[in-house]
Amino acid sequence: MMFIQKRRYINLLFILVIGIASSYGQNDNNKVNQLITQKRNFNKENKITVVYKIQLYNGTETQAYKIKNNFLNEFPQYNTQIVYKSPEWKTQVGNFETRLEADRVLLIIKEKFSGAIVLEDTI
Repeated sequence: MMFIQKRRYINLLFILVIGIASSYGQNDNNKVNQLITQKRNFNKENKITVVYKIQLYNGTETQAYKIKNNFLNEFPQYNTQIVYKSPEWKTQVGNFETRLEADRVLLIIKEKFSGAIVLEDTI
């Protein structure tokens, strides 16, 4: 008889421990879900877009504009801009959505502008 009561006591204790442990797990899951929701909302509000640009030149202002004009004569279909980041001027092409897209255009451009490189940027 004593053995049966001990066994019931152990089973009851086991069930109690499992119940408490599972309630902690549910609370943790709720907290994790809340954090995931907060992170998603933050990302929507503070969206940073990664783009890829092809840089043709980096140096003086005069040369940057010459390179831009030469490039537009050869490839008028691409968006080209001059960017100043102290102390240098940069001639850059495009805002490509993927690295693959930028690399494909780079292959075409390198025939005329051999020093061109692909850079990652954020907007």
